[in-house]
This record gives sequence, C-alpha cells and structure tokens, in this order.
Amino acid sequence: MTPHKQRLGRGLAALIGEDADENVVLEEGRGYRRLPIELLHPNPKNPRRRFEDAELDELVQSIRAQGVLQPLIVRPGSDGRSFEIVAGERRWRAAQRVPLHEVPALVRDFSDGEALEIALIENVQRADLNALEEAQGYAQLIEHFGYTQQQLASSIGKSRSHIANSLRLLTLPAEVKIHLESGALTAGHARTLVASADPAALAEEIIKLGLNVREAERLTQSGEHGRKERRGAQPDADTRDLERRLAEALGLKVQVVDRGSAGGRLTIHYRSLEQLDEVSRRLAER
Repeated sequence: MTPHKQRLGRGLAALIGEDADENVVLEEGRGYRRLPIELLHPNPKNPRRRFEDAELDELVQSIRAQGVLQPLIVRPGSDGRSFEIVAGERRWRAAQRVPLHEVPALVRDFSDGEALEIALIENVQRADLNALEEAQGYAQLIEHFGYTQQQLASSIGKSRSHIANSLRLLTLPAEVKIHLESGALTAGHARTLVASADPAALAEEIIKLGLNVREAERLTQSGEHGRKERRGAQPDADTRDLERRLAEALGLKVQVVDRGSAGGRLTIHYRSLEQLDEVSRRLAER
C-alpha cells in the first residue's frame, strides 16, 4: 500500500499534514489563506452530489453568527489563478448565501487521487453521503486509482464486507437508485434487492407497503415476490454429476436445470454476503 493510502484512515489532519484541532477558530499565520469566493470552484469528482437546502440554511445561520470555523481544503486550478475545492464545498455554498466575499482555505498541491480520497473521507466521516454516493466514491477509487477492496476498507476504517455491499448497490437499475437517492429506500432496503430477479418491482412494493428492512428481507425470501418458478423434473445422472463437481469447486450448493434446446438455469446458493462476495470475486478473475 502506498504511503498516502496508509494515511487515509487517520483523518483529514493526517492527509493535509496539519496537527491543528479542526474545531478551533482559525487564526491568520497558521498556513491558512483567505481566498475570494469567486476564485473557488467545486471538484467535479466530489462523491457528494446532493446538497439539501435545509442543511445549507442551518449552516448559513451558523456562519452568520460565528464565521467559517473550519478552512476549506483546496488545490491550485489548472489556470494558475483559481482553486478547486477538495473538501468543504458545503461551507463554500453556504458562505455564498450569507454572503461572504472571502473564506479561509488551506492550499495543498494534491493529485487527482488524493483529492478524491480527502473528499470521500470528509463526507464518510461526517455521514454526509447517501449510500449511492458513498458507493460511487468507492468505485472511483478502485477503478481509477488502483485500490483493492481490502486496502480501501483498511484505509477508510470500514469492514471489507461494508465496501463490497456498498459496491453492489451500483448494480441496481436506475429507478431503484432514484428511490435510494431520494430517501424513499434505505441502504438496508437496497441491499435486499441486489439479488432479486426484479428489483424495480420489488422496490415499488416495499415503498407502497411501507416495509422496514426486516419485512423487506422476508418479502424477498418468501418466493421472490410470488414469481418463483415451479420445480421441474428430477435431474438426470449427468446433471447431478455436474452439480456435484461445481459444488465441490465452489464449496456451495449448486443446482442445474437443463431444458435442452431451450437452455437452462444455473443456481448457486449462498448463506452469507461474504460467500456471495467470494463467488463474485472468483468469477471476475476468469
């Protein structure tokens, strides 16, 4: 693991090389600068996409009373004049509503990967991201900056299963993601839908009935929303032998339904999300 990845889980102070208490009022001359608001612009890769008006209004009132207590973390823009916000976009948006003309900022020359790391850490540690934004942030770090799930889990301070479960949310259809972003479905609801044959229809029923996560799990497990296929004829000897060999290779129960020229179905049974993650990993390596 590279040095900057090792620092990830130690919080923002470790990443920016500062030992200052993040909650104290800023003082000039401690490495901070006051930058004009119009010279700042958001990071287009910031995992946080939604900024609720109610939250911003609360922050506006706080800034009016006490000013901006924490600096924004920024990096120089490509034009040599402006600055890209690495952490603190919500403070920047609220400061414009006050309105302020300048905000305190700490300027650091971060790479693209480090900028995304810091933005993700700040939002995750403050629980500012919805589940889909969090998953998208993890996916960016893995896809574009070479993280493994285990490295990311160790660095962020989450379990590997949490990272894996979050990433699975990205496989859900668009209509389910919209419900997740709006808050109509929780991350717990969404996780029950990942392995569903028709997650969109199941999501609509969960919302319509107002089910909690446990009730949604029971609905999913009770026959896949009433559309479970009826069992066919007993498998022949060749099919049973194939099932046995696959089960031995995977360490899980396997069922094969052969319909001849019409195709068939292969079912792998798992008892935990960790087992599902292991099967997914092994299939992806092929």
